[in-house]
Amino acid sequence: MSSEETTTYTRGIGVNRGQFLLQTVQVFFVGLIIGMERNVLPAMSHRFGVDSHAFLFLASFVISFGLVKGALNFVAGGLSDRIGRRRVLFLGWLAGIPIPLMIFFAPNWWWIIGANVFLGVNQAFTWTMTVTSQIDLADNHQRGLAVGINEAVGYIAVGLAGLATGYLAVVYGPRWTLLAFGLVVIALALLLLLGIQDTIHWVRAEHAQRQPSAETTKTASQVSTWATFLHVSFRDATYRALCQGGVANKIADTLVWVLFPVFFRFHGLSVVQIGWITGVYAMVWGLGQFGTGHLADRIGRRPPILAGFALLAAGLAGTALVGRFTAWIATAAVMGLGMALLYPNLIAAMSDVAPPLERGRILGTYRYWRDTGYAIGGLVLGVVAQWSDKILPAIWFTAGIVAFSGLWIALSVQETHPRTHAASTGVSG
Repeated sequence: MSSEETTTYTRGIGVNRGQFLLQTVQVFFVGLIIGMERNVLPAMSHRFGVDSHAFLFLASFVISFGLVKGALNFVAGGLSDRIGRRRVLFLGWLAGIPIPLMIFFAPNWWWIIGANVFLGVNQAFTWTMTVTSQIDLADNHQRGLAVGINEAVGYIAVGLAGLATGYLAVVYGPRWTLLAFGLVVIALALLLLLGIQDTIHWVRAEHAQRQPSAETTKTASQVSTWATFLHVSFRDATYRALCQGGVANKIADTLVWVLFPVFFRFHGLSVVQIGWITGVYAMVWGLGQFGTGHLADRIGRRPPILAGFALLAAGLAGTALVGRFTAWIATAAVMGLGMALLYPNLIAAMSDVAPPLERGRILGTYRYWRDTGYAIGGLVLGVVAQWSDKILPAIWFTAGIVAFSGLWIALSVQETHPRTHAASTGVSG
């Protein structure tokens, strides 16, 4: 890469505000797609032939989603390093088109499972590419802020979509609501994609600015995807601990997605009330990330990550202990705050220690484990609920997993973004 090209692709959120904003709007659309079914489908699963106590069968649609999304997160990272971020983003939106159509025509729950296979492809390619692209555009000391903005906007959209489709489904029914909502969002996202540049150019400029030796560059390019996967997943203690933390928080999110709507319906709450509980959780999670990513840029990643795991476990325990709508709103907010603290900073910590030319593969591996947590959570929590014929044991089980995961990180992960570095760089660009 020439010196002129290196200067052209200067990193920094301010310098690249136009492209950064387009990626932010993209992730808002991504959040709307996954959020549109999180309240409606579990709460109205009986309309698709699911028995009220068939917890494992109910969870199967999230298991299919998690398996596909986890695997393709891994594929997306390496693929984007080879063909660029923008092309992978485009493929993700194409994969989203069958989702609302399959839900609309579904004669049974197996079609919903199939639709969520496409949802897994869509979310793996689109969300992975938006967060990776925003990290590419940001300067080193802005990574927490970039991830925080990405995840904030995405999960605000998740909450808004769950709440909006809950109201609309009561009036128009779940099928027509999800059909119209999904197709409009995908059309808008594809239209917006026309203005997006591929951020792989910024990655190459960053690599060139570090003035690596030819031998180092060759070595990075020759490291196989499988070797990266093994190193990140099992061999490096820091990567390994952060990956298991990703799994744990997705198990908790699976509980909210699959079993919370049924749990609250058993307690007599309406679809709209359930939408408020799950919506508050997602929107506090989302809004909080506007500050928590930037906070970690200033004070380091460990404090917010560990505080987040503690609050998430406390919110889960509180949900099991209380029994009123207003109290569940409060515990949902605590859980959302916990997620806001830990979620963007786990991936920011991974980014801190990932070499630029391997960032796509390393983040893809992390996101593989994190989102495979949906499949693990769906299977494990479905079995726990099915075995006990109750949802309450699954809530307590999840609280224990989250608490253990936070302890693992506390014992295994050193600070990846030291406070002295954060204080000396500030925020600019």
